[in-house]
Amino acid sequence: MRLRPFVLLPLLSSLLCVGACRDEQAGPAHRTPRLPAPTTLRTLDAAPAELTYRGGATFAGGAIVYLGTRVTPQKATPGQPVKLAHYFQAVRAPPQGFHFFVHVVEAESGQMIGNADHEFQDGAAPLETWPVGKVLEDVHTVVMPSSPSRVVLGFWRGDERLPVDDPRAQLGDNRARGPLLGGEPPSLPEYTAARVKKAPVLDGVLDDEAWKGANPVTLVGSFDGRPARLRTQARLAYDDANLYVAFDVEDPDLWGTMRNRDDSIYEQEVVEVFLDANADGRTYNELQVSPHNVIFDAYFPARRQGMDRSWDSGMKTALKVRGTLDDASDRDEGWTVELAIPFKNLAEVPHTPPQPGERWRFNLYRLEHHDRKQVEGQAFSPLFIGDFHALPRFAWLVFQ
Repeated sequence: MRLRPFVLLPLLSSLLCVGACRDEQAGPAHRTPRLPAPTTLRTLDAAPAELTYRGGATFAGGAIVYLGTRVTPQKATPGQPVKLAHYFQAVRAPPQGFHFFVHVVEAESGQMIGNADHEFQDGAAPLETWPVGKVLEDVHTVVMPSSPSRVVLGFWRGDERLPVDDPRAQLGDNRARGPLLGGEPPSLPEYTAARVKKAPVLDGVLDDEAWKGANPVTLVGSFDGRPARLRTQARLAYDDANLYVAFDVEDPDLWGTMRNRDDSIYEQEVVEVFLDANADGRTYNELQVSPHNVIFDAYFPARRQGMDRSWDSGMKTALKVRGTLDDASDRDEGWTVELAIPFKNLAEVPHTPPQPGERWRFNLYRLEHHDRKQVEGQAFSPLFIGDFHALPRFAWLVFQ
């Protein structure tokens, strides 16, 4: 599986890390080097009344209760230190030998952003020393990510984690849900595709009636939702046979070195359409076009798993360049491209053609290499993570 070549995500992860970072799926929690433990275990009779996040998750058959967390400040700006005060209570004698972990993850997918593992109360309060009935507070600091993120926490020992009793209180892998940093992620955008009586002529010129009646949308930064440096507009429409997508791309340098179908054009400059027709957050198709009109299409049976390049979408494309391809000495204007994507070949299509009011999940993307070096990702629905396959952030496509 390929990862998008953004430099922002590693930078963000390094800001958030306490010690080394790791993927939370890679094994047991990160082992922070142990310092001499303070001698005083700090306890409270009750958690503060003003908790930012009220927990309730229990561990090990109810032995440990996560009461919640206080976040200060609650509305931090990216890069600002955020103090987290977590509150737990032992209802009966805690299990032995478990350590504390804290991760910062992408709010919806749970993908790792930063590791803030540390010993509880800086080593003064190993889990097995917690007095029954008392509340224990742990305070530490993380750096606010560039987008809303979630804190998840729990306890590890060797290669296992202390079980979270209620599956609804965790974000998988026995990671109890904690507070959101930066508030709720923005709501998912919707695009209503108009049904057209006459299909657009595929010539790369967006002067057909189908496009005149289609709502233009402007892509934004895929990582943070900010305005992109170069404009990209997109339109969608459909008829009985095809979904039609048009991109109008501003680009001062039109280039690309790959010429063969299903080459890895995603490593250079492309526009892309991702379609999850049955909106199951699992099976989806990826379709791309480069300024040289090279096509890439693939089927995925699950997120970033089993990429099948042999799948043939049957997509037809046409484009028109406003400038000179592969000549860095001049300044180009950009390019327009039209895509006709047959419904019959897409994965898990509920109805062919789609019924009025039917709702799919989808996203539109552009990859731009400024000066052929610095990579910028654009999206219709911003992802807030360096991964175009972040399915929970896909927008809604509504058929009129």
